[in-house]
Amino acid sequence: MEYTRLTQTDMEIPKIGLGTWAIGGWMWGGTDEQAAIDTIHAALDRGITLIDTAPVYGFGNSEEIVGKALAQYGRREHVTLATKVGLAWQDGRVTRDSSPSRIRQEIEDSLRRLGTDYIDIYQVHWPDGSVPFEETAATLEALRIEGKIRAIGVSNYSPAQMAAFAQAAPLATNQPPYNLFEREIEGDVADYCIEHGVGMIAYGALCRGLLSGRMQADTQFTGDDLRLSDPKFQAPRYVHYLEAVRQLDEYAQTHHGRRVIHLALRWLIDQPGVATALWGARRPDQLEPVEAVMGWSLSDEDRAAIDGILQTCIPDPVGPEFMAPPENAPLA
Repeated sequence: MEYTRLTQTDMEIPKIGLGTWAIGGWMWGGTDEQAAIDTIHAALDRGITLIDTAPVYGFGNSEEIVGKALAQYGRREHVTLATKVGLAWQDGRVTRDSSPSRIRQEIEDSLRRLGTDYIDIYQVHWPDGSVPFEETAATLEALRIEGKIRAIGVSNYSPAQMAAFAQAAPLATNQPPYNLFEREIEGDVADYCIEHGVGMIAYGALCRGLLSGRMQADTQFTGDDLRLSDPKFQAPRYVHYLEAVRQLDEYAQTHHGRRVIHLALRWLIDQPGVATALWGARRPDQLEPVEAVMGWSLSDEDRAAIDGILQTCIPDPVGPEFMAPPENAPLA
């Protein structure tokens, strides 16, 4: 495993972290708790010592599973535990709430579910325009001073929102959606993070499995699976993205003796400003490709070839906007 240091902290984190949205079950067709715990243990054994979760992942289920896994594994001080705050839910309906009272409630709930007395990176899950960003930031800074969190982060924030937030608290990380197929942050969010030393924790690294190389034209998604509402998995785009994956896989094999999953992760973790990329896994065997992501790099010629494949295969690209929860009315 390769590691990097978060600029504004004393934390050394792996270039690949474990994302646990799918482990929570909600929008991923349920969960197998023992398989999830085994996956977390397998990740830690591989040096994937950053675990990212959130209360809304399974409405507390993901945090509880992570807490059980860490209690069994031990060595809490060697794990960088990241979770989030600022989403409320009722009857499956998710709303944004970054008010001080909500944050104070959530930190206690998360600490209890995770079975720990501190969280390493505490991130505001989505910007809430109905609460001043400085007010949200000041509440998190108070938690940091109290020792309940070690570093403050945000997720899905724009440069202007990060700038307002940073007026009241030191901002260590931003977690944006970022992968070979979803590159909307380039030119604004990424530039801000690079300029201000905010480490990016990239989520959606494999684009909901598209870049794993395992999906076929006849792959079926059922129940509450997130991909049923993802435009990339609908006709006619799905065929376009699958063709891009096929050509990327062929390129990876021919030029590097690897597969598209390795190419996609190597491209991502080498992007400027990216501190770590989150690898979502639900079973230990899904972590097996990690080793082949390490220890090599892409050339400028590789990057140009990759961009050429994307431009040729995907005439109507679409981003991850469909995942955003409803926005609150902005402050007057």
